[in-house]
Formats: sequence, structure tokens, C-alpha cells
Amino acid sequence: MQSSVLVSSFAEIAREKGIDRDTLQMIMEDVFRAMIRKRYGADDAFEIIFNPDHGDIQILHIQEVVPDYDLEDPVTQIEVSKAKLIDEDFDVEDEVASEVSIADFGRRAVMTARQTFSQRIRDIEKENVFQEYSEIIGEIVVGEIYQVRRREVLVIHNKTELVLPREEQIYKDRYRKGDMLRAVVKEVRRETGTSPQVIISRADPVFMERLFELEVPEIYDGIVEIKRIVREPGDRAKVAVVSHDERIDPVGACVGVKGVRIHAVVRELGNENIDVLEYSDDPHTLIRHALSPANPVDTSINDDLVPPRAKVVVRADEVSQAIGRGGINIRLASMLTGYEIDVYREISETEEDIEIGEFSDAFSEETLEKLRNIGCDTAKAVLELSVDELARRSGLDGETAAGVIRVIRAEFDEEEELES
Repeated sequence: MQSSVLVSSFAEIAREKGIDRDTLQMIMEDVFRAMIRKRYGADDAFEIIFNPDHGDIQILHIQEVVPDYDLEDPVTQIEVSKAKLIDEDFDVEDEVASEVSIADFGRRAVMTARQTFSQRIRDIEKENVFQEYSEIIGEIVVGEIYQVRRREVLVIHNKTELVLPREEQIYKDRYRKGDMLRAVVKEVRRETGTSPQVIISRADPVFMERLFELEVPEIYDGIVEIKRIVREPGDRAKVAVVSHDERIDPVGACVGVKGVRIHAVVRELGNENIDVLEYSDDPHTLIRHALSPANPVDTSINDDLVPPRAKVVVRADEVSQAIGRGGINIRLASMLTGYEIDVYREISETEEDIEIGEFSDAFSEETLEKLRNIGCDTAKAVLELSVDELARRSGLDGETAAGVIRVIRAEFDEEEELES
């Protein structure tokens, strides 16, 4: 009776955890064989028989009959006189099968068996979680927020805990317990002694790609292909697309009638500003498209440098658009194209400007060279940049960058005073 109770309790745990019958039987056999080895030192002389219909288990001890006084191993052998007490027909070299009761192992052994079984189930659960989520890396999951921590948000999906770290969040998002959250599975980490950690992301470019697949049938069907996505999550992104059907406009397909398709993606991403542009294998064309909404009048590239650089000339009234607030547009364009882009302002023949070399008495040659390297070979080209952007692109420290702009602006102020 005790064996059926034990087996039933094992089966109940397995059902709760979604463990199939074959796996259950394999685990139970391992557990009972461990009990046998603990008591007898080996399990070779034992046979375990399952009766799944009755939810019972039978353990048979198989021993070879040997002559009296020739017993060498009491686990695998039994003397003929003792065998005949079981059945008079037994003789030397026969095999005796006697049933072992679970109760014979003792209460402590049964408790250990329960613990071992539970541990095996937990190990299988961990492996199942690892396998399940490893197979859907890069796919969207929807779960319920159940805990918001300072550095991470915990989400429940199919009874599994998913982790959204701060670096994978969109900084504009606000998370509340009980809300549903959509994210992409980024990676599954094996953690020693604990369950695998499933990392999800809303900041990864793949999340945006999957959202476009949901909203744009042409992308889902492979007619329009997303070639590259670069993002500063929550602020701005650039998506380069190409059409494999000349009748389909890839940008129009992604935007949709009155922007309905792209607006669905934008809303999910906290109103992130998304520029969709047509991809080109020609780097000149790709760079021009990437600097949208600016429209460069001239582009030249140098592939010999590391990283390769591009010199782009735009109209004076489009310089700020090309660079973007805080330099975000030119940063994303550089990430998308793989070129370090230097923006030059178009100078008309009638416009007065000053060659940067004229400031050799005010700036060191090293500073002048750094300015030339980023396309600032005239004074007005420098004044098109903010202090932060000049410092970031040129490598000058903030104080030096501020001094450069101050000196150049003072030069033009003096010229205006003289003219007036």
C-alpha cells in the first residue's frame, strides 16, 4: 500500500509540473534505484516494474540459488535451503524473485526519495525553461508585470519569471504591477543552482523589427526587408528598408496610409521618433538617405580611414537638421551607415567666412587639426555646432571647445561692429 501512496504522490507532483508519463517513470526508477544502492550497495540484482494503470510499483530482488555454505554475495545469491523455504521446487542455479516492500527501506529513506524526486523535477523544469526560451530568442512575448524593482522589472509569462533589466528598458516607460508588457526575448542565461534567467528587452532593435513585422504585412511576407535598424530607445530610430518587388514602395509600405502602420509602432515605443528610409548598397546614396530630414547637396567618402569617414555638405538652413538635437541625427546616421560623418555647411560665393588656419595665433596646431578632421575648416562651420557636439566629435575637452567657439564668435562680432 505504501508504494502506491508514494507513487501517487510522485505522479501528482509530475502532473502539476507538466511532466509526461515516460519521464515520470524514468525519474521514479532512478529514485528507487538510488534507494536500493543506498541499502544494498548495488542495484544489479533488482528489477523495478511499473504498473501505470494502478499507479503502483513493484521491486523484485533477483537472487541466484547456490549450495549451502557457498554463499559469496548475499545480495545476488541465496542458499538453496533458504530458497526451498520460499518454494520447495527451487534448486541450485535457479533464480529466486522476491518482492521488496517500500516499508523495508525505512522512513528516512522514503523521505530522501521524496526530496530526490522533487529535485529531479526542479532540474527538469529548469532545463525545460532554458530550452523553451532559447528557441524563441528574438521573438515577442507578452507577460504581466508582477514586481517593479529599482534596477529591473519582473514579468510573468506562462508561469515563468522574465527579467527586464534597466538597460533594456525604454526610459520613458512607466511600469505598474498588473500591467501587461510586450518585449522581445534577448537571451537566456544559465544560473548555477537557480532557474535560468530569461532576459527580455524593449530597447533592442530586434524588438522594433518584430513590431514592424506585426504591423506591416509586406515585411512579414518578405516582400519588404528591414536591412538595418539603429536606435536611441525612446528618442529616435532609423530603419533602412528595401523592396523585393519593384511595384512596392518600401517606405510607403512601412508608414501606411496616413501613417497608421508606423503610428502603431511609435505608440508601443513611447512615441519614439522613427525615420524610415530606403536602403541602398551605394554608400553615397545610403548616407544621403540616412541624414534625413536634411538633404545633402554633396557627399564624398574616404574608405582608407578607420573607421571610414564621409564628408557631407548641406545647405546652411539644414545644418541643424542634419546634426539633430544633441547630435542624435548624425549619430544614428553614422551608426546606420558605418561611416563617421562630418557635416559641412554649404558656403555661397558671396558669403564671407574665415579659414580656420587664420586662428593659428589663438589655437594650437593640434586643436586646428582636430577641427579640420571633423570638417570644420572654416570659422562658420565651427559655429554651426554646440559646445557639446564640438567636444564629442573633435575629441577636445569641454573647456577647450567652449573657448574655440567663444573666440570665433568674438571675431565675427568685431567684424560686424566695424562694418556698422
